[in-house]
Amino acid sequence: MHDVTYRDRAAYLPFADAVVVADLHVGRAEASNVAFPLGEDADLRERLAALVDAFDPAEAVFAGDLLHRFDGATARAAEGVSDLVAVCREGGARPVMVRGNHDTALRTAWDGDVRDEYVVAEDPKTVVCHGHAAPETDASLYVIGHVHPAITVESVRQPCYLYGEGVYRGADVLVLPAFTRLASGVPVNGLYGPDAGSPLVPDVDAFRPVVYDEDAEEALSFPPLGEFRRML
Repeated sequence: MHDVTYRDRAAYLPFADAVVVADLHVGRAEASNVAFPLGEDADLRERLAALVDAFDPAEAVFAGDLLHRFDGATARAAEGVSDLVAVCREGGARPVMVRGNHDTALRTAWDGDVRDEYVVAEDPKTVVCHGHAAPETDASLYVIGHVHPAITVESVRQPCYLYGEGVYRGADVLVLPAFTRLASGVPVNGLYGPDAGSPLVPDVDAFRPVVYDEDAEEALSFPPLGEFRRML
Protein backbone atom coordinates (compact mmCIF):
# COMPACT_ATOMS: atom_id res chain seq x y z
CA MET A 1 0.00 0.00 0.00
CA HIS A 2 1.36 3.39 -0.96
CA ASP A 3 1.94 6.16 1.56
CA VAL A 4 -1.19 8.33 1.68
CA THR A 5 -2.48 10.75 4.30
CA TYR A 6 -6.26 11.07 4.53
CA ARG A 7 -8.14 14.14 5.68
CA ASP A 8 -11.56 15.72 5.06
CA ARG A 9 -12.46 13.82 1.86
CA ALA A 10 -9.04 14.61 0.37
CA ALA A 11 -5.69 12.85 0.13
CA TYR A 12 -2.18 14.16 0.62
CA LEU A 13 0.51 12.29 -1.28
CA PRO A 14 3.78 13.03 0.55
CA PHE A 15 5.95 11.48 -2.17
CA ALA A 16 4.41 13.97 -4.65
CA ASP A 17 3.91 16.84 -2.18
CA ALA A 18 0.39 17.18 -3.53
CA VAL A 19 -3.12 17.42 -2.13
CA VAL A 20 -5.76 15.77 -4.33
CA VAL A 21 -9.49 16.51 -4.19
CA ALA A 22 -12.26 15.28 -6.50
CA ASP A 23 -15.88 15.99 -7.31
CA LEU A 24 -16.31 19.50 -5.93
CA HIS A 25 -19.29 20.05 -8.27
CA VAL A 26 -19.13 23.83 -7.99
CA GLY A 27 -22.56 25.21 -8.82
CA ARG A 28 -24.51 22.21 -7.60
CA ALA A 29 -26.49 24.17 -5.02
CA GLU A 30 -27.29 26.85 -7.59
CA ALA A 31 -28.46 24.28 -10.15
CA SER A 32 -30.62 22.33 -7.71
CA ASN A 33 -31.86 25.23 -5.57
CA VAL A 34 -30.38 23.56 -2.49
CA ALA A 35 -29.09 25.94 0.14
CA PHE A 36 -26.17 24.42 2.06
CA PRO A 37 -26.31 25.71 5.64
CA LEU A 38 -22.81 27.24 5.54
CA GLY A 39 -22.94 28.27 1.88
CA GLU A 40 -21.57 25.92 -0.75
CA ASP A 41 -18.86 28.27 -2.01
CA ALA A 42 -17.62 29.24 1.44
CA ASP A 43 -17.58 25.61 2.59
CA LEU A 44 -15.46 24.43 -0.34
CA ARG A 45 -13.14 27.41 -0.08
CA GLU A 46 -12.58 27.17 3.67
CA ARG A 47 -12.00 23.42 3.69
CA LEU A 48 -9.57 23.61 0.76
CA ALA A 49 -7.72 26.44 2.54
CA ALA A 50 -7.45 24.27 5.66
CA LEU A 51 -5.90 21.45 3.63
CA VAL A 52 -3.41 23.75 1.94
CA ASP A 53 -2.53 25.28 5.29
CA ALA A 54 -2.11 21.87 6.96
CA PHE A 55 0.08 20.23 4.31
CA ASP A 56 1.70 23.20 2.54
CA PRO A 57 1.73 21.21 -0.73
CA ALA A 58 3.55 22.18 -3.89
CA GLU A 59 0.43 21.27 -5.89
CA ALA A 60 -3.31 21.02 -5.40
CA VAL A 61 -4.77 18.62 -7.96
CA PHE A 62 -8.48 18.72 -8.80
CA ALA A 63 -9.33 15.20 -9.96
CA GLY A 64 -12.33 15.99 -12.10
CA ASP A 65 -15.90 17.25 -11.83
CA LEU A 66 -14.81 20.62 -10.55
CA LEU A 67 -18.03 21.92 -12.12
CA HIS A 68 -21.50 20.47 -11.70
CA ARG A 69 -23.35 21.62 -14.80
CA PHE A 70 -22.52 20.07 -18.17
CA ASP A 71 -23.77 22.99 -20.26
CA GLY A 72 -21.59 25.80 -18.93
CA ALA A 73 -20.43 27.71 -15.90
CA THR A 74 -22.64 30.49 -14.58
CA ALA A 75 -20.99 33.69 -13.40
CA ARG A 76 -21.39 32.51 -9.82
CA ALA A 77 -19.82 29.11 -10.56
CA ALA A 78 -16.93 30.76 -12.42
CA GLU A 79 -16.37 32.99 -9.41
CA GLY A 80 -16.38 29.91 -7.19
CA VAL A 81 -13.67 28.31 -9.32
CA SER A 82 -11.63 31.53 -9.24
CA ASP A 83 -11.89 31.59 -5.45
CA LEU A 84 -10.59 28.03 -5.19
CA VAL A 85 -7.69 28.81 -7.52
CA ALA A 86 -6.90 31.86 -5.38
CA VAL A 87 -6.87 29.71 -2.24
CA CYS A 88 -4.27 27.44 -3.84
CA ARG A 89 -2.05 30.25 -5.07
CA GLU A 90 -2.24 32.22 -1.83
CA GLY A 91 -1.12 29.07 -0.02
CA GLY A 92 1.78 28.50 -2.42
CA ALA A 93 0.21 25.49 -4.16
CA ARG A 94 0.03 25.26 -7.94
CA PRO A 95 -3.52 24.34 -9.05
CA VAL A 96 -3.73 21.46 -11.53
CA MET A 97 -7.03 20.72 -13.31
CA VAL A 98 -7.96 17.22 -14.44
CA ARG A 99 -11.09 16.86 -16.57
CA GLY A 100 -14.10 14.92 -15.30
CA ASN A 101 -17.21 13.90 -17.20
CA HIS A 102 -19.03 16.99 -15.86
CA ASP A 103 -16.25 19.35 -16.97
CA THR A 104 -17.23 19.83 -20.61
CA ALA A 105 -17.41 23.60 -20.05
CA LEU A 106 -14.51 23.98 -17.62
CA ARG A 107 -12.62 26.24 -20.01
CA THR A 108 -15.35 28.86 -19.53
CA ALA A 109 -14.31 29.12 -15.88
CA TRP A 110 -10.57 28.33 -16.09
CA ASP A 111 -8.13 29.59 -18.70
CA GLY A 112 -5.25 27.29 -17.77
CA ASP A 113 -4.40 23.76 -18.88
CA VAL A 114 -7.01 21.03 -18.44
CA ARG A 115 -5.65 17.48 -18.54
CA ASP A 116 -7.36 14.14 -19.04
CA GLU A 117 -4.83 12.62 -16.64
CA TYR A 118 -1.86 13.94 -14.71
CA VAL A 119 1.36 12.24 -13.63
CA VAL A 120 1.72 13.73 -10.16
CA ALA A 121 4.79 11.66 -9.21
CA GLU A 122 7.37 9.54 -11.03
CA ASP A 123 8.50 7.44 -8.05
CA PRO A 124 6.22 5.73 -7.44
CA LYS A 125 4.58 6.46 -10.80
CA THR A 126 1.26 8.01 -9.79
CA VAL A 127 -1.51 9.17 -12.13
CA VAL A 128 -4.48 11.32 -11.14
CA CYS A 129 -7.51 10.96 -13.39
CA HIS A 130 -11.23 11.28 -12.84
CA GLY A 131 -12.06 7.61 -13.21
CA HIS A 132 -14.92 7.70 -15.70
CA ALA A 133 -12.64 6.51 -18.51
CA ALA A 134 -9.62 4.22 -18.69
CA PRO A 135 -6.30 6.10 -18.41
CA GLU A 136 -3.65 5.86 -21.11
CA THR A 137 -0.64 6.08 -18.80
CA ASP A 138 0.67 3.04 -16.93
CA ALA A 139 1.25 3.69 -13.26
CA SER A 140 1.91 2.11 -9.89
CA LEU A 141 -0.95 4.07 -8.29
CA TYR A 142 -4.06 5.71 -9.73
CA VAL A 143 -5.95 8.32 -7.72
CA ILE A 144 -9.51 8.89 -8.93
CA GLY A 145 -12.90 10.33 -8.03
CA HIS A 146 -16.18 9.83 -9.91
CA VAL A 147 -17.59 7.04 -7.71
CA HIS A 148 -18.61 9.21 -4.68
CA PRO A 149 -18.13 6.30 -2.25
CA ALA A 150 -19.83 6.26 1.14
CA ILE A 151 -20.42 3.51 3.66
CA THR A 152 -23.39 2.84 5.91
CA VAL A 153 -22.56 1.48 9.35
CA GLU A 154 -25.34 1.05 11.92
CA SER A 155 -27.69 3.08 9.71
CA VAL A 156 -25.26 6.02 9.56
CA ARG A 157 -23.91 6.96 6.13
CA GLN A 158 -20.55 8.67 5.89
CA PRO A 159 -18.07 9.32 3.08
CA CYS A 160 -15.28 6.84 2.65
CA TYR A 161 -12.23 6.20 0.54
CA LEU A 162 -11.68 2.95 -1.31
CA TYR A 163 -8.18 1.49 -1.64
CA GLY A 164 -7.47 -1.51 -3.85
CA GLU A 165 -4.04 -3.15 -4.08
CA GLY A 166 -3.06 -4.41 -7.53
CA VAL A 167 -6.64 -4.16 -8.77
CA TYR A 168 -6.11 -2.39 -12.11
CA ARG A 169 -3.37 -3.47 -14.52
CA GLY A 170 -1.49 -4.66 -11.43
CA ALA A 171 -1.56 -1.14 -9.96
CA ASP A 172 -3.16 0.18 -6.79
CA VAL A 173 -6.22 2.40 -7.05
CA LEU A 174 -7.34 5.00 -4.51
CA VAL A 175 -10.90 6.29 -4.89
CA LEU A 176 -11.63 9.62 -3.18
CA PRO A 177 -15.03 10.55 -1.77
CA ALA A 178 -16.74 13.61 -3.24
CA PHE A 179 -15.23 16.75 -1.72
CA THR A 180 -18.56 18.56 -1.84
CA ARG A 181 -20.69 17.85 1.20
CA LEU A 182 -23.80 18.30 -0.93
CA ALA A 183 -23.19 14.79 -2.30
CA SER A 184 -24.54 12.19 0.10
CA GLY A 185 -22.42 9.53 -1.58
CA VAL A 186 -23.13 6.12 -3.11
CA PRO A 187 -23.22 3.43 -0.38
CA VAL A 188 -20.62 0.81 -1.20
CA ASN A 189 -22.48 -1.71 1.00
CA GLY A 190 -24.77 -2.45 -1.93
CA LEU A 191 -22.20 -2.35 -4.74
CA TYR A 192 -21.01 -5.60 -6.29
CA GLY A 193 -18.53 -6.49 -9.04
CA PRO A 194 -18.20 -3.67 -11.60
CA ASP A 195 -21.24 -1.74 -10.30
CA ALA A 196 -19.07 1.23 -9.21
CA GLY A 197 -19.22 2.63 -12.74
CA SER A 198 -15.47 3.10 -13.24
CA PRO A 199 -13.17 0.93 -15.36
CA LEU A 200 -10.57 1.36 -12.62
CA VAL A 201 -12.88 -0.36 -10.12
CA PRO A 202 -13.46 -3.73 -11.85
CA ASP A 203 -14.35 -5.53 -8.61
CA VAL A 204 -15.35 -3.36 -5.67
CA ASP A 205 -15.09 -6.35 -3.31
CA ALA A 206 -11.29 -6.11 -3.58
CA PHE A 207 -11.21 -2.55 -2.21
CA ARG A 208 -10.71 -1.62 1.43
CA PRO A 209 -13.02 1.09 2.78
CA VAL A 210 -11.11 3.81 4.65
CA VAL A 211 -13.03 6.20 6.89
CA TYR A 212 -11.50 9.38 8.27
CA ASP A 213 -12.52 9.96 11.90
CA GLU A 214 -12.58 13.74 12.31
CA ASP A 215 -12.85 13.60 16.10
CA ALA A 216 -9.84 11.30 16.49
CA GLU A 217 -8.09 12.82 13.46
CA GLU A 218 -7.16 9.40 12.13
CA ALA A 219 -8.03 7.17 9.21
CA LEU A 220 -9.64 3.80 9.95
CA SER A 221 -8.88 1.11 7.36
CA PHE A 222 -11.17 -1.91 7.13
CA PRO A 223 -10.85 -5.30 5.42
CA PRO A 224 -11.65 -5.55 1.70
CA LEU A 225 -15.32 -4.94 1.08
CA GLY A 226 -16.05 -8.53 0.03
CA GLU A 227 -15.05 -9.62 3.52
CA PHE A 228 -16.11 -6.52 5.45
CA ARG A 229 -19.62 -6.49 3.98
CA ARG A 230 -20.41 -9.70 5.88
CA MET A 231 -19.54 -7.94 9.15
CA LEU A 232 -21.83 -4.96 8.57
